[in-house]
Amino acid sequence: MVSRLALDTNAISALFDGDEGLTALLESVERLALPSIVIGEYRVGLQRSRHHKQLEALLDALVDDADVLVVDEGTARSYAVVRERLRARGRPLPENDVWIAALCRQHGVDLVTRDGDFAHVEGLHRVTW
Repeated sequence: MVSRLALDTNAISALFDGDEGLTALLESVERLALPSIVIGEYRVGLQRSRHHKQLEALLDALVDDADVLVVDEGTARSYAVVRERLRARGRPLPENDVWIAALCRQHGVDLVTRDGDFAHVEGLHRVTW
């Protein structure tokens, strides 16, 4: 049993779409974590969705049941390390992804994502389904 995993934006979308592989993976997780940046990204996507109200209700329920990882001074320190290491390796990531990686590293949680760019973040374990 895995104690806690963080969900990336694409994992939330897959979860709400009923992806069986992801559902099976998450059955062994005691608690989910949601980086606050991911919640913001998903809410931006909701603005364009014709299923806005239904998906917003699902997101609100998920947020209520998860540990929300918020940005603080520790995150800023983690962000600086992640960003500089990526720059030194010539592997830049979108800003939001750097913040998501920093939050996961700070809190010691693996990130559930299909985004392969996270594989370039030192000290971050990426879980796919």
